[in-house]
Amino acid sequence: MSHRIRALLVAAAISLVVVPAAHAAAKPRKQFYLSLGDSYAVGYQGDVKKTTHNGFADQLVPLARKKGYAFTLVNQGCGGATTTSMLQQKGCAALALAPGAANYPNQTQVQAAVAFVKKHRARMGLVTISIGGNDVDTCIPQADPLPCVANNMKGAVKNLESIVRQLRRAGGPGMRIVGTTYPDVVLGAWVRQDVFGANAFNLATTSLTAFDKYINPGLRNAYKSGNAKFVDVTTATGAFGPFDTTTFAPYGTIPTPVAKACQLTFFCQFLDIHMRTPGYGIIAKLIAGTLPRARP
Repeated sequence: MSHRIRALLVAAAISLVVVPAAHAAAKPRKQFYLSLGDSYAVGYQGDVKKTTHNGFADQLVPLARKKGYAFTLVNQGCGGATTTSMLQQKGCAALALAPGAANYPNQTQVQAAVAFVKKHRARMGLVTISIGGNDVDTCIPQADPLPCVANNMKGAVKNLESIVRQLRRAGGPGMRIVGTTYPDVVLGAWVRQDVFGANAFNLATTSLTAFDKYINPGLRNAYKSGNAKFVDVTTATGAFGPFDTTTFAPYGTIPTPVAKACQLTFFCQFLDIHMRTPGYGIIAKLIAGTLPRARP
């Protein structure tokens, strides 16, 4: 056998060993993704009136995979949660949990989350938090909701700062934490004069002020206190305009931000504050956008 042929055979043999090894090294490391918070975190939907796998947490997993992350979703969210209940209420009603999620009957949601993060610190890829909406939703029926929202957000921000800082201490400075805000579902009041009467238009526009002045700045600052990222769902779902008009059945010609609220949530149809599947998909894409491409 000539030296040239022998060299080619050796090179071929080496390639059979090296190439599979390179592919193996490129596989993403399996990590945990922990979803915390309220009914948005567990994918509740108003048409079926239960938690689903259509929420942003479930939709985020395949989006993150495209960027090189192999996430295993652990959902500890609880429908109806507030910043106070996350810190004080032990366990979660079975129907308020994400489908198939384990309960934590002897712990608060934050205690369960901190324990999980500490146990799996080396494999924590991401924590998301959706909370704060239920802290202010009782303000909606009031004649002047803004003072109520402003007051309630003070307590919510203080609680959320505690939540984020506890998670940060448990997971360390490198753990990714992303907090979300909400779509302005109350814009849908514009088309529900049958329920809100002459106050419908005022309620819809006042809700924008509540998000712009109190809710989003409060949430943003709370997440910043724990070195967590914040994604602005309100802006991404078109709440702040432009305030041109569009035709949207069955409501006729209405402001475009109102139409988007009707399209992405169940508020206009059922007076339900939760998102349709494409709406949750917007949140998933926002969170995925905060993830840098994973290194092999």
